Amino acid sequence: MTPIIFIPLLPLIGFLVVGIFWPFFKGKGHFIAVPLMIGSWVIATSEFFKSFTNPPNVTFVYDWIRSGHLDIGISLQYDHLAAIMLFMVTTVAMLVHLYTIGYMHGDSGYDRFFSYISLFSFSMIMLVLSNNLVEMFIFWEAVGLCSYLLIVHWYERRPSWLAANKAFIMNRVGDFGFLLGIFLTYSTFGSVSFAEIFPAISSHLHQTVNIASAFHGSMNIPVLDLIALLLFLGAVGKSAQIPLHPWLPDAMEGPTPISALIHAATMVTAGIFMIARMNPLYNAAPFAAHVVAWTGGITAIVAATIALTQPDIKKIIAYSTMSQLGYMVMVCGLGGYGAGIFHLLTHGAFKALLFLGAGSVIHSLSGEQDVFRMGGLRKYIGLTFVTMLIGSLALSGIPPFAGYYSKDLILVTAYQQGPLGQILWMIGVLTAVLTAFYSFRLMFLVFGGKERFHSDQAGHGGHGIHPHESPWTMTVPLVLLSIAAVVAGWAGEHYGVLEYLAQELPIPHQDPVAGGMSDSALKGLSVGVGVLGIFVAWAFYGRESSIPGSLAKGLSFFYKLSLYKWYFDELYDLVFVRSSFLIGRLFWQELDKGVIDETVNGVAAFFRNSGLGLRRYQTGQLQNYAMVMAIGVFGLVAFYLVFNRM
Repeated sequence: MTPIIFIPLLPLIGFLVVGIFWPFFKGKGHFIAVPLMIGSWVIATSEFFKSFTNPPNVTFVYDWIRSGHLDIGISLQYDHLAAIMLFMVTTVAMLVHLYTIGYMHGDSGYDRFFSYISLFSFSMIMLVLSNNLVEMFIFWEAVGLCSYLLIVHWYERRPSWLAANKAFIMNRVGDFGFLLGIFLTYSTFGSVSFAEIFPAISSHLHQTVNIASAFHGSMNIPVLDLIALLLFLGAVGKSAQIPLHPWLPDAMEGPTPISALIHAATMVTAGIFMIARMNPLYNAAPFAAHVVAWTGGITAIVAATIALTQPDIKKIIAYSTMSQLGYMVMVCGLGGYGAGIFHLLTHGAFKALLFLGAGSVIHSLSGEQDVFRMGGLRKYIGLTFVTMLIGSLALSGIPPFAGYYSKDLILVTAYQQGPLGQILWMIGVLTAVLTAFYSFRLMFLVFGGKERFHSDQAGHGGHGIHPHESPWTMTVPLVLLSIAAVVAGWAGEHYGVLEYLAQELPIPHQDPVAGGMSDSALKGLSVGVGVLGIFVAWAFYGRESSIPGSLAKGLSFFYKLSLYKWYFDELYDLVFVRSSFLIGRLFWQELDKGVIDETVNGVAAFFRNSGLGLRRYQTGQLQNYAMVMAIGVFGLVAFYLVFNRM
């Protein structure tokens, strides 16, 4: 039995034991879940370093579906892409498990929470190890289910279950496209296994599928483009890309450990992982690849503009996540899968750090999340400040932090891919300025300036606010993640992570002096715009300034556009929610009540009234019955005589 099978098996055991016997643990479920997750991480780390010299392998687990030509099994595909993803997933999951001990201490659903994050860890690991599309889809749905269960953890709060429903429904929209893509893949290739699909792609390059259109009658679309677009629709939902993105910031209603684990480092990166895994398909589908690139670029800039004005500390980081995911999707659409996965790894470290740091801030302020009701926290929670500063510098792409190596690589790769890449590069550079600005806007508002809270002010927990550093179970993960945010990029570049990934993910052709700018000049420009963003944030929020208020008034349209998140929620509410209610009321009032109910009730009323009329003749008096019989006989005789003469 290969050790790889224990990577998903250990967290699954944790889920089963804690989930089934949770009434007996009484707040001690971490004694089972945390050691098992640490064991999974140890195995994943060991196998990752072994994979540098060992060849990729597939571990067969069992036959699942056999029907005609359809043969689907559960297998574990362990290659370089899976190895590096599992190293990141298990590392973040292990640290989040540890952080949860302190953050969720005393929560009524403490053991239930540990059982669910163990189930999520198992599902995400199996998604990464899947060797066919159906197996991937099953665990794709499983991580979505776990996301719902964890967002709605505090189910007695209305915003929690509203956010969970929103996330679940919007992901189902994308997953429907993913499912159609699987059906079309099987119809085209006769298989859903990666090992059988990829070698057969070249024989389907010119195959088309006829699509009926209301505008053009019918269209012939390359089948590979259509498959790639349908699969990408699933990634749009899972990785919070426009237009299926509004669920991600709302998901911040869940506990902060889940924001770090699911909505920053793991589940939301599943879409990027899927695109990278299916890279032979996207390389053979140029139109779909361009759609992927544009979707990522637009998502990156739109999310960055929204983050500029948000008051909620977790939602600022959530929109930052959405923007960085856009970077990854954009470069994957341009063929830079290795650059996208490299940024996925470094982003997992510093974004989990920022989310957990935000959780430490919230914990210190008894549940307060509004950055305008914070300030001056550096002297109270110095360790949290230092770790979040490291995370913000990494996010802003400042050397030598991790984001400098991976985000700048994305921008360089984009610039060197011709005219389309250079347009998206400009979008990426503008996004980099905004990223640095909103990252340090958060830092200055939370940790700098004067205190905007009072010790007698009640926090969300109903207690007075007395800022204090978090317990060691929360600060140790912050320190470890901050170390990763410092060294991960340097280590990845100097120890050949890109070359390691290049064995499976092709590196696009690059012109080192495309458009007259060298590689070093592009990186220098990227760092320069990051520094510019930090300086502007300091000018606006690092000291007393009336500039933000003046800009908000002078540019009120753009300010409101950012503050209200480009009105996506209002638009969807108008187009989908209200129209659905309107159609529902129309069918209820006009069709159901007006036609169906009236027809049924009318038939019943007719027979009821007829019965009431006939009942009058049932008097019980013989003379009345005799009279009616005589009238009947007279009528029959009259009828006979009249028609007989005719």
